[in-house]
Amino acid sequence: MSEYVHKHHNVSVLLYHLVCPAKYRRVVFTEEVDLILKEVCLEIAKRYEIIFLEIGVEKDHVHFLLQSVPSYSPTEVVKIVKSITAREIFKRIPGLRRKLWGGEFWTKGYFISTVGCHGNEEAIKNYVKNQGRSEKGYKKLHRQELQLELF
Repeated sequence: MSEYVHKHHNVSVLLYHLVCPAKYRRVVFTEEVDLILKEVCLEIAKRYEIIFLEIGVEKDHVHFLLQSVPSYSPTEVVKIVKSITAREIFKRIPGLRRKLWGGEFWTKGYFISTVGCHGNEEAIKNYVKNQGRSEKGYKKLHRQELQLELF
């Protein structure tokens, strides 16, 4: 669930629905790739101010529901996510590059949309969840649960 991000001079709740297709829409998301993708995204969350609220994969693309801060533009968020995940996946599974004809992991394009905090967040979560009913077989890799904080 999203939370208010408190900084020195602002408070924000910036939520994005990001969809990233694999290059050539190739079917590349296997159990091994899914596990690496999840691990890398959680590591990105530790180093950048990007929170992955939910990650879901289909055979040829990924849905991210994420939260960020105003200092990152949506384009910067996409660059961070796509570049780091692609580099790490190729590093950990070198043979995958051949399947993509020696090219890149992600397509150049993507879809990103802002999500309203007080109504649309659940609608987007339901949309991402209902992708499982498609013939491509959606699978949820990660969901950020609300964490209790100590004083």
